[in-house]
Amino acid sequence: MKLTIVVVSQRPPDWAQAAFELYSKRLPADWSLDVKTVKPADRQAAKTAEQNMVIEAQRIEVALKNSPGVRVALDEQGRSLTTQAFLNLLQTQNDAHGGLIFIIGGADGLDSQFKSACPIKIQLSAMTLPHAMVKVLLGEQIYRAYSIATGHPYHRT
Repeated sequence: MKLTIVVVSQRPPDWAQAAFELYSKRLPADWSLDVKTVKPADRQAAKTAEQNMVIEAQRIEVALKNSPGVRVALDEQGRSLTTQAFLNLLQTQNDAHGGLIFIIGGADGLDSQFKSACPIKIQLSAMTLPHAMVKVLLGEQIYRAYSIATGHPYHRT
């Protein structure tokens, strides 16, 4: 399984980084999890939210150059999945595309054109969440999916 998380964010708080690492370090080597952090647009530069999202989309494209996998936009309007459906998504898309790339947008979200180009859009919650929390929740759900796939007792049904 080849998984990449791209997040438009400043350095996460220590608690969030520690929580994310708790789950990511539990994954075995064959569940490769790579994190790419993209610098947010300068919100002090008198640009509109739309202009900032375009800048961030361009930075995401640079970060993803030659990265294998299908793009999955995390969006509050995306499809809601159960954990089992999330595991199924991981397995089918990894098999079909050689990996998945989860994209967490900046403070204003993802540029609409960039988001439209992502074939898959999912939500972790219908609520808006802080970036650090989204990364932690995504890491936990990836680890939970792994535990289901391997029969590990972390996920009890």
